[in-house]
Amino acid sequence: MTRKLRVDAVLVQALIAGALSFSHLHDLAEAAGQTGWKAWAYPVSVDLLLVAAWRRMSKHADNRAAWLWFTIPLAASLGANIATAGLLDLSDVPDWLRILVAGWPALAFLGGTLLAHAPAPHADPEPRTVLDREPVTADAPPAPEPATDTEPEVTPAPERAPALPAAPAGIPAPSVPVALVDHARKVADDHLVRTGTPIDTDTLRARLGVPAPMADAIAAQLT
Repeated sequence: MTRKLRVDAVLVQALIAGALSFSHLHDLAEAAGQTGWKAWAYPVSVDLLLVAAWRRMSKHADNRAAWLWFTIPLAASLGANIATAGLLDLSDVPDWLRILVAGWPALAFLGGTLLAHAPAPHADPEPRTVLDREPVTADAPPAPEPATDTEPEVTPAPERAPALPAAPAGIPAPSVPVALVDHARKVADDHLVRTGTPIDTDTLRARLGVPAPMADAIAAQLT
C-alpha cells in the first residue's frame, strides 16, 4: 500500500512540474515575439529533447554527449521558470533573450539529430583470465617417480616353435609363396600360444588346407 502511494505521489509531482514548465516556456516564448502556435511549439521542443537525452543516458550512462544535451533543455526549462517568476519584465524582453528564443529550434534540431544518429560507445572487452600454473623451465629436472614395493610384472615372451622335420631327401620341395609362409608362421605361433606345444606337420597341413608335400616344404621354411 505504501509503495503504491509513493508511485502516485511521484506521478503527481511529475505532472505538476511538467505543466508549470510547459506554461512558463510558452509565456516566455510569447513574450519574446513568438505568437500563436509557435509559442506552444517551444515547450514541446524542450520536452522532446529532454526525453531523447534521457533515453540515450539510460542506455549508455557514460555518454557525455547525452549528458550535455540533457543539461541544455533542463537549463532552458529552469530559466523559463525563474524568468517568469517576476524577475523579468515580460513586456520588455531584452534582445539577447529574443535571440536565444529565436535560435532554439535550430539548436534543438541539432541536439535531437546527434542523439538519434550518434553511434553507441563500444564497451571495453573483458580481460581474459590467465590460469595460474607453475612455470616450466628447461633446466628443471623431471620429477622422480614414486617408488613402489612391488616389482613390475614381466610377461614372458612366447617360445618359438621348434624346427619341424624336413622333407625326405631325394624329393624336390615344391615352391611355396612368401605370403603362404607368413600365414603359416602366424598359424604356428597362434597354436603355440594356445596349446603350449609346437605345431606338427599334420596339424599345419589341416589348418592351411594344402597337400602333404607343400606342408612339409612350409614346415622346412618355418625353421
